[in-house]
Amino acid sequence: MKIRQFLQLAATLAGALLALPAAAQLVPQRPITLVVPYPPGGPLDNAARILAEKIGTTLGATVVVDNKPGAGGNIGAAWVARAPADGHTLVMGAVATHAINPWLYASMPYDALKDFTPITRVAQVPNVLVMPAEAAQRLGIRDVPGLIAYARKNPGRLNYASGGNGSAGHLAGELFKSLAHVSMVHIPYAGAAPAQAGLLAGQTDLMFDNLASASANIKAGRLLALGVTTLARSSSLAEVPALNEVLKGFDLSTWFGIFGPARLPQATVEQLHAAFVAALGHADTVERFARMGAIPSPTSPAEFAALVQREHGRYGQIIKGAGIRLE
Repeated sequence: MKIRQFLQLAATLAGALLALPAAAQLVPQRPITLVVPYPPGGPLDNAARILAEKIGTTLGATVVVDNKPGAGGNIGAAWVARAPADGHTLVMGAVATHAINPWLYASMPYDALKDFTPITRVAQVPNVLVMPAEAAQRLGIRDVPGLIAYARKNPGRLNYASGGNGSAGHLAGELFKSLAHVSMVHIPYAGAAPAQAGLLAGQTDLMFDNLASASANIKAGRLLALGVTTLARSSSLAEVPALNEVLKGFDLSTWFGIFGPARLPQATVEQLHAAFVAALGHADTVERFARMGAIPSPTSPAEFAALVQREHGRYGQIIKGAGIRLE
């Protein structure tokens, strides 16, 4: 959807929200809590704080962002799953909490598909496959076909960094190995920032990094961008091909969105959906998201539910195929 069309849709939904009959309105009896199941300062937290101010104005309510990190996002998500289904408690869920963690953890405190009401996807954040530019030049690797050719001639020689076992970067590497039929060694770090530091220091050869965090080093020439992990190219890195152009079916974009507890009343779902989509349509929201490398990508509640279902199944295949498990 083009930006102009998106802004027009947001304006229409905002008008529809104001036109809802009083009986269908969510009338907050207390502040609305938007749980972020990760520590402050990350993309989900920043996005939540941008949106909370705008939906609070639209709904005439105070919206409090509450960080409840732990267990890869499971603690905060479980807290919302157990909350009353009245629209006052929401979670900024993500691909990790709703599609990856259910397959990673031996025990889960919630059912990702049954214990939530999807309201809207908020944004997508492309990831990018990068190599230190000096190492790529030394090994004669200029593009993804060159990387695959080198890896096949040198099985197990290359390693790739990630922010930890079961992280998006880890799973992207496993999918790459599977589709390209190559052998590479996974080097997990305690977070994406240390992983990138290790890559720049020459400790590792590759990394599937967040485009926002990698872009400065790409522009400075320290990192060579080989491919983005979305099905299509990213507008902010248009000259870099999508991995899908070489490895058909490669699609591991990071996404996050708004969920409520299961069995939210339909009228409440519709009102919250309209408020969030209108907030995402503000020009300053689009601009502030762009600075984080995030692309506003709202969906209908039904579309979001279908996306979660598909992603849940797809990541299950990747994780089970790679034999990854966390206790």
